[in-house]
Amino acid sequence: YNMASLTMFLGRSVRNLVRPGLSLRPGVIQCRVAAYQQGRRHQSTATSEEELQVSYLEGDSQGIVVFGLNRPEAKNSFSRNLAALLREALQAVKFDRNARVLIVRSLAPGIFCAGADLKERAKMSPSEVGPFVAGLRAMLREIANLPMPVIAALDGAALGGGLEMALGCDMRVAAVSAKMGLTETKLAIIPALGGTHNLPRLIGPAKAKELIFTGRAIDGQEAFDIGLVNHVVPQNSNGDAAYQRSLLLAQEIVPQGPIALKVVKTAINKGSQVDLDTGMAIEEACYAQVIPTKDRIEGLMAFKEKRPPRYKGE
Repeated sequence: YNMASLTMFLGRSVRNLVRPGLSLRPGVIQCRVAAYQQGRRHQSTATSEEELQVSYLEGDSQGIVVFGLNRPEAKNSFSRNLAALLREALQAVKFDRNARVLIVRSLAPGIFCAGADLKERAKMSPSEVGPFVAGLRAMLREIANLPMPVIAALDGAALGGGLEMALGCDMRVAAVSAKMGLTETKLAIIPALGGTHNLPRLIGPAKAKELIFTGRAIDGQEAFDIGLVNHVVPQNSNGDAAYQRSLLLAQEIVPQGPIALKVVKTAINKGSQVDLDTGMAIEEACYAQVIPTKDRIEGLMAFKEKRPPRYKGE
């Protein structure tokens, strides 16, 4: 890389991230995802039959979007329908300037996501399995590449592809009782949605190999001890302790400059995969993108006037 090419590439990337785009408003997107609309905190207009509920929060949580997985009868496993809903929701939130933080959670007690829908998979022909898995892999990469921070709230088991989805998020919060594991070798297959790359990069190759080779599931405390999750909390009587802690974390993030958050996510994601000198060049190119923003001037003025800044993502 050289500075000219890095600046040009990252300039295009950041302009795409901050350009005015789609807002989640009633009637704008006709899809099966429930509640593309402003909703009161912790509320959604979705019915229990819908497999994905998307909610905008208000009040202290304004700017937070929540994806709620809701297939309790199938442990939130990835069916064709749920995968389609997630893709639609990701495309909608990707360019929504009101979305500052995304939380992915489960609305089904005791489970985050069990990975692939094995009953549906068993009905697929071999020629169908490959394209379906490739589509899931691309969808989970879309989560990782969203411009805003993404938090996985693990109040229940995250197994196989469910853990791979959580690994694609920027941060993970787990209840101590939650079980996590890449258990694919028990089915004579391997993790195929990024797990063989994301897990070793997070906890180191040796520990990742141990967990994948054995197919072992670990609890939230052990996951925290090895660096798999950012926070671990005791489960509460409502079964949503990880979600509640995720809300607190998201509320800490929301007040920060939204363009800065998008650009620093790019700097970390891109820079962590290259040598140090290239990484420093990426950081320099990213910093150049925030210099001309109105938010940077607002931050300086707010500091001078000793008041909270009012960032607009401009």
